[in-house]
Amino acid sequence: MEAQILRGIILIIPLLFAVTLHEVAHGYAALRFGDPTAKMAGRLSLNPVHHLDPFGSILLPGLLIFSGAPVVFGYAKPVPVNFRNLTNQRVGTVVVSAAGVAINLACALTAGFFYRFLHMSPMLVNSQAGAFAGQLLYAFCIINIVLAVFNLIPIPPLDGSRILSALLPPEARRSYEKIGPFGILILLVLLMTNSLDFLISFFISPLLRIMTGG
Repeated sequence: MEAQILRGIILIIPLLFAVTLHEVAHGYAALRFGDPTAKMAGRLSLNPVHHLDPFGSILLPGLLIFSGAPVVFGYAKPVPVNFRNLTNQRVGTVVVSAAGVAINLACALTAGFFYRFLHMSPMLVNSQAGAFAGQLLYAFCIINIVLAVFNLIPIPPLDGSRILSALLPPEARRSYEKIGPFGILILLVLLMTNSLDFLISFFISPLLRIMTGG
């Protein structure tokens, strides 16, 4: 039980900061493109409390952690963005939608760098504090990779769907956006049937090896 609680702490703390940075990145990118909605709602704060979703930020990752799931996933309350306010709507939509993924990849790279640096000192990494820091960095790295890869799936309401929609020609976009109401259902079916396991094999695991040095 103590081991599960420790694992929970090691995973929940990095997850909260990863999803917070993801949402703030969306809001900040929207502000840069002329939409102040997130700023006016007080959602550009780096305080995780302002972004917590009771299910997505606490209950869902908690269930995954204590069930021993191979991948821990969670999300925060989506930052409000009025895409109609964006200057250059097509480019703005792509940038705002991709901002969360970009910040998650940047965080994964940073965590991976410090993880490698930590392991350059055997004395440091073998200490109790060093070992704990290493676990936090590794967790922060993999969680950010999972968030980035998962959010690029082109199924509504994930970021990848909005990016793809903005890049499609008008007629194809209208046809594609018809799947919007069924997006959550599609994702649930894919998750429950382990149909997304290929993401671990082809994207998440290789990226983790590259960033942490194996």
